[in-house]
Formats: sequence, C-alpha cells, structure tokens
Amino acid sequence: MKENWPPWKRDVFLADFHIHSRYSRATSKNMEPLGLNRTAKLKGIQVVGTGDFTHPGYLKELEEKLEPLGNGLFVCKKDPEGTRFILTAEVSNIYTWKGKGRRIHTVLFAPSLEVVRDIQARLKAIGNISSDGRPIFGFPAKELVRLVMDASPECFVVPAHVWTPWFSLFGAKSGFDSVEECFEEYSEHIYALETGLSSDPQMNWRLSSLDSYTLISNSDAHSPWKLGREVNVFSCNMNYHDIIKAMKNPEHGFEGTVEFFPEEGKYHYDGHRSCNVCFSPTETKSHGGLCPVCKRPLTIGVCHRVDDLADRPEGFVPKTARMNIHLIPLEEMIAQSFGVKSITKKVHKEYLKLLEMAGTEFDLLIWHHDSELKRYLPGELLERILAMRREEVEVIPGYDGVYGRITPVLKKEKKIEQEATKKKTAKGKRGRQKSLF
Repeated sequence: MKENWPPWKRDVFLADFHIHSRYSRATSKNMEPLGLNRTAKLKGIQVVGTGDFTHPGYLKELEEKLEPLGNGLFVCKKDPEGTRFILTAEVSNIYTWKGKGRRIHTVLFAPSLEVVRDIQARLKAIGNISSDGRPIFGFPAKELVRLVMDASPECFVVPAHVWTPWFSLFGAKSGFDSVEECFEEYSEHIYALETGLSSDPQMNWRLSSLDSYTLISNSDAHSPWKLGREVNVFSCNMNYHDIIKAMKNPEHGFEGTVEFFPEEGKYHYDGHRSCNVCFSPTETKSHGGLCPVCKRPLTIGVCHRVDDLADRPEGFVPKTARMNIHLIPLEEMIAQSFGVKSITKKVHKEYLKLLEMAGTEFDLLIWHHDSELKRYLPGELLERILAMRREEVEVIPGYDGVYGRITPVLKKEKKIEQEATKKKTAKGKRGRQKSLF
C-alpha cells in the first residue's frame, strides 16, 4: 500500500477517454450518452469520451442528446449536472509499409462538433465511415494525423493501446519499433501514448525513448460496466483546452493513472489460446517462439515485446514518472467473495447496494480511508480491497486474447501459503517491481 492513502488529493477529477458506442461491433446497446452518463456517475468518473464521433449515425445522436458547455465539453440535455463528455473516436489504419503489414489504432480528440463534421467529411471522401463505429482505412497512420490536424490544430491524437500484438504502434504482429518510425514528419504532433490494459507505466518506463510522452490509460469499454477499468487523473480546470494542455505537458495538471493489474490484460504473456499454452517471455524463447502443441509461432504478448525494446531494467523510475495505482473492479471482488467467476445478478445487486451506502465505486476503491471502509464493507470484501491496495495479489497472466485473473491474497490464504511448499507455477505472487512513489 502507498504510505499515504488515498494517493491523490480529493480535488482531482477522473477521465476515461477511449470508449466505443453502440455503433461499433460487439458493443452494448447502452453505449450511448444517457447510458454512459448513468454508469459514469455510479463509478465516480467525471469526464468520459463520447467514442465513435466518426460515425454519421452516432454524430446525429450526439447532436440530439448532448448540450455544449462552451468550453469544449458537453453534458446530457436530460442531466445538465451530470457527466462531462469530450469528443473522441478511434480509427484503424491497415496498410503495408516497407514490405510489412501494419495495423495501427489511434484515438482522436476534437474541440467541437463543427470540427468533427469537418473530420467526417474528409474521411468520407477517402473511405467508408458508416459501416462501423471504428472505421478502417488503408492509408498510413501518419496521414491520419495530417488529416486531423488540418481539420483543426486544436485536435489531439493518441496512439491507442500501444503494445497490443495485433493492432497497435508497438505491436509484435504489425507494429513499429518507435513513434518516429510510424509517424515520421508528423511525430511532432504525438504527445501522449495509451498504455493499454496489458501494460502499465512501470513497463513503459523501461524505454528511455518514451520519457517525453505522457502515458495515459483508458478502459476501451464496449459496455457501460467496463467504464473506468483504467482512468486518468487530472488537477487542471475541467475543460477541453486545459485537459489537452495537461496531456501535452503533465506539469499543467496531469496527475497520473488508475491501472488494471497488467497481468489481467488479455495480451500480457505469450501463448496460444486454442492450445491452452501460456508462456512467459523466457519460456517462449526457450521453445524458439513455437507452440509446443501445434508447432506454430506463438502470439507474442506485451511483456515480451517490452523486453525486446527496453533499454532499462525492471524497476527503473524516470524523473518524468507520474503516480499510478493498480485496482481490481469492485464487481470482480464481490464475485470472488461469493465464490463465482462471473458477474451474476446477485453480484450486481450487492454492488448497487454498496454504492447506495458508500457513494461511488471509486469512493470505495480509492477515496475512502481504511477506517471509513470498515463502516460499509463485510469482513472478506474489506480484506480484499485492503490487500489490493497493498498489491498483495495472486495472478494468472492473460495471453492470446484470454483475460488473466487477479485475486487479492486473504489472511487465511497467506497462512496456508506459508505452511505449504513453495512451487514455481504460472500462478504466483505478483513479482513485478512496485511503484516507488
């Protein structure tokens, strides 16, 4: 546990920028402003990205349901005191460069609906923006940056989940080895990188080439209940220009991030989902990169890819580092307390009951002190949250599209562990370097 909890003063606000609307594939019908507003308020998130502003149908919906505040942010017309929205979208660029197929996902920020209409018009002239909320284009990612910045210099562009194997800036399957290699002369417009669920700032600190970039974290939610898996913490004024200014230079009010435990991300380790093979980078190298079951190349995960590009040891903390903490979603811990693996109706009912008593989800996970938590939580759930804050967890790493599992270590389990013979398995105590803050 950090020496002082909570890790930030209460006067900050939380923002989750990268999400999707119901116009994207495999998303909930409730991924629209009113549904997002309701859930963000339960979670305790003050600013949420709209997602998918490139889609004509969703833009029409945003225009109908949102009211501009005059500062680059928006609110639902039916709840003007509710969640603030910022205009965002994700775009996929799939193309060939230097003889290799590239697949890069990028998050776009826009200051107004007028600018969004301009971006839509420019993209519509060269591709299909109506088939999916996250459109796919066949031109290089650097050309997307040029197009967006031509629409307005107030736009902001962030490479998404930069380590994911299949669709990202540094992805093992289709990425580049540096920001400059991908964006070339337009690299000057890239100020921030999204770390993604399978990596965290500590992993990115191992690359000195990333020291000048702000490391942001978002949920990439496809349903409202996935909001806030990762969020950003700001102390600046709550308006578009100051938020962008803080992401360009953290000294202007970017305080850090709330993270998934990266081992829970579905691309943290290497492996083959169909063969039920999960390997650490060392194990993969000992097998020559091949699956021992089917003899085909393994899907190389984030941990391995970071190892390949890193020029620093684990545990290095650069001077530019910002505070970050790792959390487990509250419903997951309630489910663990009930002894179930999925979020059942009983789990969700208990979740809502707790929020009725104690405030928001982040009130329970971040803001309430230990003594306050004791007033609201049954013994086992309290113990789970406190163990999570201390990062005393058991991990089963995610790999090749399979989410990992993170379980707080309870006192009774510690006692059993102390008495048992220690064995090296894929399931073990979290061994990465903790934050030094």
